[in-house]
Amino acid sequence: MSDASRPELVYVTEIRATPEQVWQALTDPAFTERYWYGTRLESEWQTGSRIVFNKPRGEPDEGTVILADPPRKLVFAWQVNWGPLAGERASRVTFTIEPAGDGVKLTLVHDEFDEGSKVFEALKGGWPGILAGLKKSLEG
Repeated sequence: MSDASRPELVYVTEIRATPEQVWQALTDPAFTERYWYGTRLESEWQTGSRIVFNKPRGEPDEGTVILADPPRKLVFAWQVNWGPLAGERASRVTFTIEPAGDGVKLTLVHDEFDEGSKVFEALKGGWPGILAGLKKSLEG
């Protein structure tokens, strides 16, 4: 349960794909580059592994895998290192993948932001595009 005074982002989407395909799309750098605005998420994707967010421009963001439970759940800390957003503490991203009908239900919860977070304000506009791109990439 999150602290009510801290902001959080929650998005749910259904995707016509298998849990394994969604997991691969979330963790394969060549695939993330297709829908994550050109960013390659590179990691061994094991609990405790480092993540590097190699963006087309600027300093890479960093993170750490908190939990990797393929193909069901991926949780990681994300430290944004871009310009005016650099310096805030890491936030947490949780992807939960559940079978649903002829595909999966993907739930994204992005939380553990500080109150008044600039990262929160920036990402609330970015996640819908990332998730729409993910869905389009997987569904063709």
